Formats: sequence, C-alpha cells, structure tokens
Amino acid sequence: MVKLYNSFIFTFFDKCASSAGKLYNSFISLFFDKRSMEMESKRGISVTLFKYILTEAFFSFFICFLFFFFVFFVNQILLMAKEVLAKHVPLGQVALLILFSLPTVIAMSAPFASLVGTLMTVGRLTSDNEILVMLSSGLSYLNIFLPAIVMGIIISIMSFITNDVLLPAGTVQFNKLWRRILFSTPSLELEANSVKKFKGTAIITGDVTDNTIKNVMIIDKTSDGERRVIMASEAELKDGGNEGLSLGLENAFILSSKEIVREDYDYASASFLQYWISNEDIMQTVMSVSPREMSSWDVRKAIKQKNVDVGIKANERKGKLVIQAANLENILRKGPPGESWSRKSATITNFQREAQTLAGVYKDRSLRLHIIEYFKKFSMPFAAFFFVFLAVPLGLMAKKSGQTVGFMIGIIIAVIYWSMLFVGQTMALRIGTSPFWSMWLPNILSLAIGLALAVVRVRK
Repeated sequence: MVKLYNSFIFTFFDKCASSAGKLYNSFISLFFDKRSMEMESKRGISVTLFKYILTEAFFSFFICFLFFFFVFFVNQILLMAKEVLAKHVPLGQVALLILFSLPTVIAMSAPFASLVGTLMTVGRLTSDNEILVMLSSGLSYLNIFLPAIVMGIIISIMSFITNDVLLPAGTVQFNKLWRRILFSTPSLELEANSVKKFKGTAIITGDVTDNTIKNVMIIDKTSDGERRVIMASEAELKDGGNEGLSLGLENAFILSSKEIVREDYDYASASFLQYWISNEDIMQTVMSVSPREMSSWDVRKAIKQKNVDVGIKANERKGKLVIQAANLENILRKGPPGESWSRKSATITNFQREAQTLAGVYKDRSLRLHIIEYFKKFSMPFAAFFFVFLAVPLGLMAKKSGQTVGFMIGIIIAVIYWSMLFVGQTMALRIGTSPFWSMWLPNILSLAIGLALAVVRVRK
C-alpha cells in the first residue's frame, strides 16, 4: 500500500513538472531577454527540485493551516459552544454544531496558510543558501515559482470547493440541529445587550440575569398593519413549549401608529403585559440562509430573482410617484385660496417621501449584499493563487531566520489583506463602491506588487 501511495505521488509530481515545462517559455519571457531565454531553455526544469520544493511548501502550508484553523476556530466556534453550554445544551449536540461549522473555518484558513507557508518555505531556502546553490548550478528562478504556483492552484481549487459545496451543506445540517435545540431550549434566542430580529418583530434587550431581562424594547407590526413600540423596565423570559417564547413585561408602555397616517397614534400603559413569540417566527429566522452560506450558483440565481423583485417594486413606486406629482400639479394650478392649497405642504412632503423611497428601492441592501458575497466567493478562495506571486519574491529577500521572518511577514500581510477586504465590503455596502473592485482589489494588488518585486529580484 505504501509503495502504491509513493508511486502515485511521484507520478503526480512528474506530470506536474512536465506540464510546468510547457509553460516555461511564456513565463520566463516576463523576466528575461531573448538571449537569456535561449540559455534557460537548454537548462530545463529539475523534476527533483520541483518535488522537493513542492513537498516543503505543502508541509509549511499544513503547519500554518493548523495555526490559522486554531485562531478562527477559537474565535467563531468555541464562543458559540460556550453560549449553548451555558444553556445546558447536551454536549453531543454542541460537538455536532462545531462539526457542521468546520467548513467555514477551513475556507477562511486555507488562503492565509498558503501565503505564510510559501513565505516560510522560500525564506528558509534562501537563508540556508539553497537558492544560491541552485542558481550557481545553472538553474533559474522558475524552479522556485512553478512549485509555488502549482501549490497555489491546488489550494485555491480545494478552498473554493470547500466554500462552495461543503459550507452550504454544513449550514443546512447546522440549521436543522439548531432548530431541534431551540425547541428544547428557546432561551438561546435572547441574550444581553443585543438586537434580535424575528418575522416582523425586533427585540432590543438590556442586561440579562438568569431569565430576567432589563430595559426591553419591542418593535413589531399588528395584524391590522399598525406599527407598534412596546417598552418595559423588566421582562421575564419563559418557555412556552410548543407555543414559543413568552415575555412577561413589567411596567409596559405601548405606542401604536398608522402605517399611512403616522400622525394618528395611540398609546397605553400597563403594570403587566404578556407578549408571545411563536415558534414559527423563531424557526423562520433560524432557517434563513445568508448569501455567504449559499453556493455561488444559488447566489447568482438569488441575484437574478432580486433584480426582478427590485424592478417590480420600482414600477409600483413610480406609479405612486406619478400620482403624487399629478396631485401636486393640480394644487399648484388651482393656486390659493382653497381647500386644496391648504394641503400643499402635506402633498409636497408625500411627493418627496415617495421620491426617496423610489431611490431606496434601487439601493436594495439585500441585493447589494448578495452581489458582494458572489464576488467574495471567488476572490477569497483564489487569494491563495495570488499570494504566491507576492510570497515568493518576499521570501527570496530573507537573509537570516527565514522561517521566522517569513511567518511574521505573512501574519502582517494577512492582517492587511483581511482589513482591506473588510473595508472594501463595508464601502460597497454603505457607500456604493463597485462590489467587484471591493472584493478583488486586494488580490490584484498582491499580484501587481509580487510581479514588481519578482522583476526587481530576478534582474539583479
């Protein structure tokens, strides 16, 4: 079995090296003139060196992957586990929740592990003078770039599969299990100093002690279409079984207003008020899937559907805007005095409101979030490929302690990349910058800077 495994590995590497040789002339022309290219073509690519560097790179990638996996695992998974364990959820169900969440951690860890792993590998080869020996033997820098590029391609493809296939599948199983847990422990849905949204209801909570919540505010809509705000100094959370969650509100104040005529409102107060949240509303919130947890194909279909919905809403708002504009025109034509002229200010306000609403329809937040996540589903996994072009020339600059320096530089670049990705996503969502450039700019910068450093290094 071991011999068969070794035979497969060496056959795979041989084919990679053979395919890499076919790309040799096109790649080397980026760094050498015609005469140098003719000299390099005679030297060829060392298959042994290709295997050696690729093996070293994958080993470093594995070590770095464990590091990033642990960081993201602690940050996202263990905090969730602490929350559910505090609610006395069985340990076996907590372990399953963690298992179904692993694809998320893997998808985030792989690109950064490829960056740091490549930096550590090339940095060690440089500091140990192995790169110098290789160049003195007549071999080119292509023998370093090709193994790193092959590793970047493999990791990018595996990361994309994890993000696009395993992550949605894990999310489906996670939601099913979380639904069963909520049926038995509904108090998980409310936590201290948070905003929790259900179907048509938002609950803002203060401090929580056991099942007692301080300073509660509930915003919802009645069956008659009235908007309602309920405030209470204290609320007691109770498990209503199959009925859902029950909140016993102390010293409650209720304010309700009409949807159309907001000046028409009612208010009331009560020393005690019972408020119910049905299991159906809770489950609808839990079972909803964000675009980050969908496959790229599903996100694309959702974007098409949301574009259709936005078009329908826009046409409806345009019709209302035309009606408001016609009413305003009639009032201005008649002029003062008259009953209609007294409604001029209210009509202008309604016209402006409809115009703002129409502009908001085209800035649909959910649609924009889906578009951002669609580009992110490709930019994040394939960052491993772009990182290679930055990591190799940076690793070639190492003098001493190549692995340590490479690890530190890799962590710094990973933090900068993550910050740029976060800022780009925020700007695309709030300001309206291009989702494509917001998600792909860090990758493009990595490629541009890496190629520039490579040209400088190779021409020395």
